[in-house]
Amino acid sequence: MSPRKGTIAIEEAVLNPEGIAWHSQTAAFFAPPPQQATAAFSGADTGTSATAPPSGGAHALTAALLDIHGERLARMDATGVEYMLLSLTSGGPQAEADPDRAAAMASTANDWLAAEVAKNPSRFGALASLAMHDAHVAAAELRRCVRDLGMLGAIVNDYQDVYEDEARTVVGKAYYDDPKYHPFWAAVEELGVPVYLHPRYPAKADLAPGARYGPSKRQLLGAAVQFHLDLSYHVYALCSSGIFDRYPKVQVVIGHLGEGIPFNLWRADHWYNKPVKKKTRPSKEDYSYYFKHNISITTSGNFSTRGLKFCIEQLGVDRCLYSIDYPYDTIEEAQEWWKTVDLPDDQKEAVARANAIKLFKLPLEL
Repeated sequence: MSPRKGTIAIEEAVLNPEGIAWHSQTAAFFAPPPQQATAAFSGADTGTSATAPPSGGAHALTAALLDIHGERLARMDATGVEYMLLSLTSGGPQAEADPDRAAAMASTANDWLAAEVAKNPSRFGALASLAMHDAHVAAAELRRCVRDLGMLGAIVNDYQDVYEDEARTVVGKAYYDDPKYHPFWAAVEELGVPVYLHPRYPAKADLAPGARYGPSKRQLLGAAVQFHLDLSYHVYALCSSGIFDRYPKVQVVIGHLGEGIPFNLWRADHWYNKPVKKKTRPSKEDYSYYFKHNISITTSGNFSTRGLKFCIEQLGVDRCLYSIDYPYDTIEEAQEWWKTVDLPDDQKEAVARANAIKLFKLPLEL
């Protein structure tokens, strides 16, 4: 039986079977191959020993991403998770520079995920994956996913890999504050669904010797450091670009207690509001304004009570939502932490479920 009025987790990763090949390209960053797996992999919530891959040779993390209705749901039932909003794991279409291949990757994953969610819609919802090479193509896929597949928003994994030369030998980055993405943001506003901006592992060029995350700096990769450094830059760029002035109803969600940005807002505003900046900046308002009107944050993978309370104080409780980040963090750890969070009852209910229901228009009772 479905638990009533449990937590709602909205940054929860899955992988379609067709995605195993591309996912394996970055898997080595966060999990060693099965034959080399050690206790270092124990942070991933797989339900199986990392040294004993599931049948068929799949890595335990891959198996956890592929599973929706088995162990994932059993753990939700056991711990009091009412509902999960599922999305294709990073980097998805954003890590594919070929626009046609990325678009096919997105549509295939979206069709698969919509079918899986339809098997148990009282417990699962879906966010659409999008190829972001072309704003019009991305907008069309988002419309299809929302209107035809019943998806509740989109997930985009930071910048889009793009080819910068005709020979397709140089891969660059496309960021969504660029005016060429206005048609995409117009569609987001038209549809009234949120976009979840999620981190990703770096492009290949950033891993080269002498580059930002070259061989001597591989320890910085991933959730501990690189994710929030890279994505926070993108979020600052969006806020300062004027996108939210042009499309004021657009709602963006970022995880991990806001990728560190709430803790820097005073300083960011302090300098952004100086006269010399105000005369030349593209946006009408400062960063705090957009974080209180257009940005929401989640607790995914950042189970800090003091951090959450600070974010509530800075942004308002209506801008803070619960998430887990399964299977990269455990359902059990998140739920046990949540039991200890000493917020007033109305605030705890808002963060745990009410804010998500309102923002994503979830098919659940308040």
